[in-house]
Amino acid sequence: MLEAVVKEKAETEIFKLKGKNLLRIVPFVALLLVYLPALYDLLIDWCTDPNYSHGFLVPVVSGVLLWKKRDKLASVPRGLDKRGLTLVLVGLGLFIIANGAAEYFSLRFSFVLVLFGLTWYLFGREVIKLSWFEFFFLIFMIPIPYVIYYALTFPMQTFATKITVGLLNLIGTGAIRQGNIIHISGHSLEVAEACSGIRSLVSLLALGAFYARVTQKRFGGQLTLFLSTIPIAVISNIFRVFLTSLLVYTVTDKVTGEPLHSILGLSIFVVAFVLLLVVGLILRKLFK
Repeated sequence: MLEAVVKEKAETEIFKLKGKNLLRIVPFVALLLVYLPALYDLLIDWCTDPNYSHGFLVPVVSGVLLWKKRDKLASVPRGLDKRGLTLVLVGLGLFIIANGAAEYFSLRFSFVLVLFGLTWYLFGREVIKLSWFEFFFLIFMIPIPYVIYYALTFPMQTFATKITVGLLNLIGTGAIRQGNIIHISGHSLEVAEACSGIRSLVSLLALGAFYARVTQKRFGGQLTLFLSTIPIAVISNIFRVFLTSLLVYTVTDKVTGEPLHSILGLSIFVVAFVLLLVVGLILRKLFK
């Protein structure tokens, strides 16, 4: 008789726990429904804008990282934390304003903010301490505002052109710069918007954040490696422009056409990854 009572109580507690977990899912389903049009537009951007084709991978990476932490997340205490509700309200306010202004970055960012705040509110501070990076990483799936994109593009074009011409003249090619055009060996090469490096910068920032997280134990090392992605991206792009110019000077100008131009474009990621690897090894020794 006593065993039956204990069993009944245990089953009641399990039922209550399952019911509580199901109730926690409801707000997230509602969140997806509210943001469905914005998420659909984001998906279209991933499909049509080559600058953000990496967006498909970002939520997958976040999901995999969370899955690997599932045992730790299950073991920490969970409970309501009203501080998370503040972020939910701020995110929803941003959602309303961004909708009215048709400002897509703020609209999409508000989704990440509300998702983060909702998780904090429903599951508590300890869960957030273990999973904050996975929410932060989701920001890299959002295209940056075009105002910022175009504001950075021209300076980066000019910088890449100046440095490349300087390097070319160091080895005696006699290259001449005219704006963002490099004149070399009877050929004129334009460092176009697509060659400014801003396109690769966004992808490399996501790569740098992930690589820093999985290879550096200390937060100082993670932050330093992530920030180093910016100069690494710039250096890698200059290498691509320099290599293309050098091949035009020494071999043929056909390297500016497809598919060679796209193949040379991949050199940015090869150089960037090598530099990230080197910097990462140095930082692991500095931040033991």
